[in-house]
Amino acid sequence: MTAELPQYRWAEISQDIAEQIRTGRLPVGARLPGERLLCEEYGAALGTIRRAVRDLKERGLVGVVPAKGTYVLRQHEAPPVTE
Repeated sequence: MTAELPQYRWAEISQDIAEQIRTGRLPVGARLPGERLLCEEYGAALGTIRRAVRDLKERGLVGVVPAKGTYVLRQHEAPPVTE
């Protein structure tokens, strides 16, 4: 019997947004809702939303433009950089 480990809330939110990007519900170039709206939508704290967005950024799915918003860059994760 294998039990699944629980995920952090930020990881669940990040995965949900990534799925919306993958399926085209959030197409390339689309602006994500603001942090406060995401807090309301997911019932999560601001720090949790910021961590989820940071994860999406690290995965190459979104880009953040200060004072402008967060935008979808691509539908699929960027491959890891190897050196």
